[in-house]
Amino acid sequence: MSTFVGFGFGPIQAGLFLTEAFHSGAFERLVVAEVLPDVVAAVRRAGSFTVNIGHADHISALTVAPVEIYNPAESVDRSRLVEAVATAGELATALPSVAHYATGDETSVAAILAEGLRRKMEIGGPPAVIYTAENHTRAAELLAEAVAAALPSEQRDATLRRVQFLNTIIGKMSGAPEETEDLQPIAPGLQRAFLVEAFNRIYISQIERPPDDPLWAAFRRGIQVFIEKPNLAPFAEAKLYCHNAGHALAAYLAHVLGFRRIDELRSRPDVIEFVRSAMLEESGIPLCTHFAGVDPLFTPAGMRDYVDDLITRMLNPFVRDTVTRVGRDPARKLGWDDRLIGAMRRALATGITPQRYALGAAAALFWLDVTPPQTEAYLTGLWQAACPDAQEERKVLHLIAEASQHLQTWMQQNFPKLV
Repeated sequence: MSTFVGFGFGPIQAGLFLTEAFHSGAFERLVVAEVLPDVVAAVRRAGSFTVNIGHADHISALTVAPVEIYNPAESVDRSRLVEAVATAGELATALPSVAHYATGDETSVAAILAEGLRRKMEIGGPPAVIYTAENHTRAAELLAEAVAAALPSEQRDATLRRVQFLNTIIGKMSGAPEETEDLQPIAPGLQRAFLVEAFNRIYISQIERPPDDPLWAAFRRGIQVFIEKPNLAPFAEAKLYCHNAGHALAAYLAHVLGFRRIDELRSRPDVIEFVRSAMLEESGIPLCTHFAGVDPLFTPAGMRDYVDDLITRMLNPFVRDTVTRVGRDPARKLGWDDRLIGAMRRALATGITPQRYALGAAAALFWLDVTPPQTEAYLTGLWQAACPDAQEERKVLHLIAEASQHLQTWMQQNFPKLV
């Protein structure tokens, strides 16, 4: 049996990677790195942690044990993390962003991984895969570069031969709710709780298993529920420009309506249908056109099932997803290549006018308190680094300007049926 090591102890690490590693029964040790001293102390005392799981009709609680937790800021704990990496067969990073890979010198994730993988090479430890869950299309490549930079040049190739860095497409909704009265805490003595949805259909990069390489030819993952894909790009686009775009649209409209949770939209079936139509027509048609033949997902029937499942999951009251969580950082989500504007651009390239996502962009600007007279200057400044095509930029700005007028009218008329 092998060791699983996770870096970053948030809802995704706890409620997806460690939970699935626990369920698999394939790991003798579950190890996680966390920098919050109170969390480390509480989980260490318990020898376990608990995650709440939102199902379609109830919330359950799962206790994962035994678990070892170490703080990389402590030298003794850091040594234990290095030792765990050396014996691990699967690892996962679930950090706030890829910017955290090399932050902290010897305490950084990249430095600890580099030392642990170097030890693995020296002792002939098992080959390992590292799942990267930082919601970045090149997370695996960026982590690989950071680890390589932390390795001695003379040992770099031999060390990296024993590891593969995998990108992930994680559509699992998760969080740490503020209201925890009826939830099980992460560990006794903590006020925080994790709540994740009961969903584990996760796409990952294809693992290379050359038949003439004895190190990798027989490699099998302990976490077998994840789905390997030889090309993740189509699924990454579906995640960003359909799932994320639709979710953001729902959040910004919910904010305008004064809702606190996404599932409150159940009281507005017109808004739900508006979001569904955006996902099917303004996201789905471009995706199916561009990726026709790649996978059953990229067919009209496959996309309809995908969208309907997403809508059901978004509105699940037992997941308690908040408008604040889904809508946070609207400036980033209005980026030229990000979910809302990126979905609009792909629709326009397919001959579709993305009026619904334009309304979502207008609602995101309302969240930011950017008024219609300020919109063009704000967005062109936001997009400047992307060097957008001038004609395409004008089209997008025009649609958002029209949508801003529509949004103002909708608000002034006290939110009639949205069409």
